Amino acid sequence: MNEALLVIRNLRKSYGTSPAVQGVSFSIARGEMFGLLGPNGAGKSTTLSMLAGLIRPDSGQILVDGLDLQGHLKAIKARIGLVPQELALYPTLSARDNLIFWGQIYGLRGKILKQRIAQALDVVSLSDRADEAVNHYSGGMKRRINMAIGLLHQPEILFLDEPTVGVDPQSRNAIFESVEALNKAGMTVIYTTHYMEEAERLCQRVAIMDHGQIIALDTPANLIRLVDGSMIRLSIADGLVKDVRARSETLPRVKCVTQRDHQLDIQTADTQQTLVEVLKITQQIGAQVTALQVLDNNLETVFLNLTGKSLRD
Repeated sequence: MNEALLVIRNLRKSYGTSPAVQGVSFSIARGEMFGLLGPNGAGKSTTLSMLAGLIRPDSGQILVDGLDLQGHLKAIKARIGLVPQELALYPTLSARDNLIFWGQIYGLRGKILKQRIAQALDVVSLSDRADEAVNHYSGGMKRRINMAIGLLHQPEILFLDEPTVGVDPQSRNAIFESVEALNKAGMTVIYTTHYMEEAERLCQRVAIMDHGQIIALDTPANLIRLVDGSMIRLSIADGLVKDVRARSETLPRVKCVTQRDHQLDIQTADTQQTLVEVLKITQQIGAQVTALQVLDNNLETVFLNLTGKSLRD
């Protein structure tokens, strides 16, 4: 792996008496696509904001190319592109006019600004829609223009904070392709998400956060190898899903059970035996199974195995 571009040492941040990040340490290699993953409230966005220089840590150190972030804040921020969860767009302006405005904020003018706008629009595949008002765009198109803004000054490091929340499948795939192309061209990308399937596709390494701490860090493949067994996913048609969950949690080979509406995800070390026992439970209490899948392990099952709770809680 390339040398470390970012080094994070014992990073801490609290809001009042509530700790958001608690002693986080890791490094990111130059040219790496690094995933920072976890459920809502895990501390991902706070960590990202500290790495991007938006908020000061209470303690700890962030080094970028060997330079302390707080000591060289202005110079380092010029090398950073940030695409936040919140849309930084003026809806009545066209996409091009939004890019002109933000490009001028970056200090770009004239021919250079025009070239950078054309390049950014090309990266997010919106060149043909650039002169339409943003309020006519779909949610996914707005996300893509939001990303284009973060690329105007050609950053060396790109932070993407939940860039696909609420977008349509076509725009999600366009965002994936754009990020992959940027990384292939040498850009270092830090990507936060609570959608684990995105990280499996995009990231060379991932850190999983929970309660402000990193609970696992490795390649997706290595993390998945840590988990025995598989996951049984079933949907229950009636009001007995809580009863099925309660009884399934008592089975000897079941590690954890999570519920999303009428759907149960059962992580087990013995798929065949647990499947027989769970179906027996549904028959005994008269619960109707409307859908059933046995899923191979992935980053989601890794997280369930580590924390025993839903990624999207």
